[in-house]
Amino acid sequence: MGDFFGGKLPGKIATIFALLVLSRVGTYIPISGVDRAAFAESLAGGGGMMAYADTLTGGSISKLGIFSLGIVPYINSSIIFQLLGSVFPELKKLQKEEGEAGRRKFQQYQRYGALGFAIVQAVGQCLYVRPFVEDFTPIWLFEQSCALTAGAMILMYIGELLNEIKLGNGTSLLIFANIVSALPSSVGQTVSMAQEKGDSSVLAVFFGAFALTTLGIVYVQEAERKIPMNYSTRFNAGGLAKSSYLPFKVNSAGVMPIIFASSLLALPATLTRFTDNGAVLGVARFLSPGGGAGYVPVNVAMICFFNYFYTFLQLEPKDVADQLKRQGASIPGVRPGAATRDYITRVLERLSVLGSVFLGALALTPGAVEQITGLQTFRGFAGTSLLILVGVATDSARKVRSELVMESYDTKLDEFYSSKPKK
Repeated sequence: MGDFFGGKLPGKIATIFALLVLSRVGTYIPISGVDRAAFAESLAGGGGMMAYADTLTGGSISKLGIFSLGIVPYINSSIIFQLLGSVFPELKKLQKEEGEAGRRKFQQYQRYGALGFAIVQAVGQCLYVRPFVEDFTPIWLFEQSCALTAGAMILMYIGELLNEIKLGNGTSLLIFANIVSALPSSVGQTVSMAQEKGDSSVLAVFFGAFALTTLGIVYVQEAERKIPMNYSTRFNAGGLAKSSYLPFKVNSAGVMPIIFASSLLALPATLTRFTDNGAVLGVARFLSPGGGAGYVPVNVAMICFFNYFYTFLQLEPKDVADQLKRQGASIPGVRPGAATRDYITRVLERLSVLGSVFLGALALTPGAVEQITGLQTFRGFAGTSLLILVGVATDSARKVRSELVMESYDTKLDEFYSSKPKK
């Protein structure tokens, strides 16, 4: 404890908490002229993409706070530019081959994209709540859209400040704080619903499923496929050569496939708020999570597709093979170049199947628990939300341990040389 409080880590953790508290303040500063109670009630009953995003923003959408958009515009921009990077070689080169200057320029493009998404989503949200606005005018639309856009940009800046502390990804920490903030009320709702049913055994099933799901996520998130490596020019000294390997996560795509699939599946239900088209209404009923015939098969199929796509978007076998060749590394029994590329492709394809099975089971868990217990509150914290909580917690804990190790070494060169005896 003395080493802990004697270093910089307590100050960094305090700064993170202060920034996270600041990110929650905007949740309770509402936009004006809206019947918030009626809107929150309709959101809780209707579900859809807005209800899903409400979980990721810590309830700021239902409260209609100026931070209602959350960090979602920046996430959308990041995803789009990652996809564009796989299509346009110039963006890919800027991100991976031009060093720190290239990455900063790429990040600036992402900021511009986040601003564009924030403007569009702010206008869309204001139009979405129009039935609950007391006096809807173009001036009201302009003012509240500006407020929501400014809130999204402030959260993006807070996320970048969190990144600079280097104890976790800023975007993930903001989502983590939002989800945790709603956890106590969800537990309270679960207990009250169980008391209304008059059956305390459903609580044991509910929290048992919660614990087992958490353990399963931890196990799969930490699981790796370790490919042994031989180096011709490096690590040839004894045990280092034997311990080197190339790690691939079983679930390298993380939570993104579930986010993509959930957003697309909820889109028809959201569109029904803006149109009375019969085809849109039919598709929304077919894909409804409350009993639509196509929800389960389409959801699992989309998760499998996006998991496969996002895995190869993050880890391109050709790039990995070329990088290994430049480093003088090779896989035992596999020739460098095309053979290594094909080998890595086969490994990633098999891992994507395992990851898809895991994510599919994770997406179906809330519905199964709801059918068994009759409690619906698990829907908000299983699947995506729980995967985010576990992933961010394990990543931050890993970085805190690394920080503690680094603080045990003296890295101040000036003090090191000044302590040397003078000749």
